[in-house]
Amino acid sequence: MQELIQDWLISQKFSESYIQEATVFIGVCFLLILSSIAFYLAKYQVLKGIKAFILKTKNTWDDALIEHGVLTRITLILPYILIWLLTPFFVPESSSVASLLILFAKILLMIQVASSINALLNVTKTMYQEKAKQRYLPLDAIVQIIKLVLYLLTTILVVSLLLNKSPIYLLSGIGALTAVLLLVFQDTIKGLVASIQISANKMVVTGDWIELPNYGANGDVVEIGLSTVKIKNFDKTITTVPTYALISDSFKNWRNMYHTGARRIKRTIIIDMGSIHFYNETDIKKLTQTKLLKGYLTSKKQEVSQPAESVDLTPEEALNLVNKRQLTNIGTFRVYIDNYLHNLDTINTELTCMVRQLPSTPDGLPLEVYCFASTTEWADYEAIQADVFDHLFAVAPHFGLRVFQHPSGYDWHKGV
Repeated sequence: MQELIQDWLISQKFSESYIQEATVFIGVCFLLILSSIAFYLAKYQVLKGIKAFILKTKNTWDDALIEHGVLTRITLILPYILIWLLTPFFVPESSSVASLLILFAKILLMIQVASSINALLNVTKTMYQEKAKQRYLPLDAIVQIIKLVLYLLTTILVVSLLLNKSPIYLLSGIGALTAVLLLVFQDTIKGLVASIQISANKMVVTGDWIELPNYGANGDVVEIGLSTVKIKNFDKTITTVPTYALISDSFKNWRNMYHTGARRIKRTIIIDMGSIHFYNETDIKKLTQTKLLKGYLTSKKQEVSQPAESVDLTPEEALNLVNKRQLTNIGTFRVYIDNYLHNLDTINTELTCMVRQLPSTPDGLPLEVYCFASTTEWADYEAIQADVFDHLFAVAPHFGLRVFQHPSGYDWHKGV
């Protein structure tokens, strides 16, 4: 091609210096026009047909190639390859322009190859996030490490081309700077180690609800990166914490709650101890009408109606109520709550379900309800918990019990 251009210029009787400059200029123009045409055909003709074919397929991985621009970036490789390979045919090798074009093409080619690999890594991460049920593999951190190494190698190769030195020469120089590199990349190294430990121990995966009180984070994990973990709090803010913090500090992971399909209810009702008393026959007869207590009251009436002789009481002693076995309103209320919970469809009775009495406090006697709602949805869980305690607060006076609360201005106004 160079010879044809030169022959034509000679036939026009131009000077030798002009012929050399014109040969270079025309060759560069032809080269750029040819590479531009190749790029145009690849991107707007071939790639257009490939995209149309991909959109018709049922696969999803090939759609990700379009979404992340992998194919578009690959088409940019073609013109650089043409410039690199065809420069000797269009531009005289003795010209410094030829060397600059080849160097320019090699540098841009390496950068574009690295960019294409970067897009392929993004496709891999996207497909993994869509397909994996349990994302214990710290792919975000792994991908970031690969990208870091990729761009580091690309930079070394580019610098070696600019300096016309072997890449091994530059790598040997980096070896001498190991201590400095460890200092610069200490957070990256700690994050990589933390990511491996998190993955091996299955501590956290993307989508888990975690709490880190030390960092004020309480929400869903949206990304586990090489150096940071992003947590979307329930107030829609984003908290970014170091990846290493997940293995150096304590945190709470709610993942098992979702796997169980139930969420714990643990709340107390504080009973005014001045309202606790024994039941008499009239009280027991009235409570017999309560469906949830019929079986309990029937069995308890038989137990407490044992003759005085069986407990070695004299007739006089038997008249004293303190010497008899009797039902208390607090004990009966506790049984009622337990039966009430076991008869609710919204409570998972296969898990722990009980009502226990906690140590008394200056405010009263706490009765703790400990059970599990049969849902993990936050709104539904709160509704179930509220319904349970709405009922218990309303039914407590039926047992002669008062729920404790500190006096308010309304109480003093009434003279209480």
